Amino acid sequence: MKSPLTARQMGLIRCHTCGKLAFDVGHDEYEEHCPRCHAHMHMRATNSLSRTWALLITAAILYVPANVLPIMTVTYFGAGEPDTIMSGIILLLQVGSYPIAAVIFIASILVPLLKMVALLILLLSVQLKWVLDDRQRTRMYRAVELVGRWSMLDIFVIALLVALVNFGSIAQIVSGPGATAFGSVVVLTMLAATTFDARLIWDKEDLHD
Repeated sequence: MKSPLTARQMGLIRCHTCGKLAFDVGHDEYEEHCPRCHAHMHMRATNSLSRTWALLITAAILYVPANVLPIMTVTYFGAGEPDTIMSGIILLLQVGSYPIAAVIFIASILVPLLKMVALLILLLSVQLKWVLDDRQRTRMYRAVELVGRWSMLDIFVIALLVALVNFGSIAQIVSGPGATAFGSVVVLTMLAATTFDARLIWDKEDLHD
């Protein structure tokens, strides 16, 4: 069965601002203004793979301190110990809060890791031209975009606790360097998903980064 034609193969280009389809002039480096809204139209995003690689590698590097460094310190009557994401999960398990521990583990450790692995597979499959199901890769990309915002669960919780729990010398919660690293990982993976041009998945010809 013959594969369906893509918009690129049909000589069509879509405006990302208003969605209007226009005809390409017949070369890959086409850049023109949309006839409707006058926004720049690109057949493929410029330097998409390079920018995505840079963001993904930075996120992978920061993923280590995000899980090793303290994410917050809870102080009661002047005494307290810093907690990492994993130590917080272990503490929740010890007190029997299994559902909360599972949510934090999935949102804070598993989801960011799976996002980076998924982006790595997408980048390698495009650059090395792996023979994979294009529809499955597109679904993978959409899933990475969809779950991006939910990885900020820990940061939201810490921000609320720091704002609400501040009773001077009695009790205080202070965010740690792990929170900064973790927030950076989430933002960088979200940006990586944005800079990756999913249309490259469907290109069967020579790819231009």
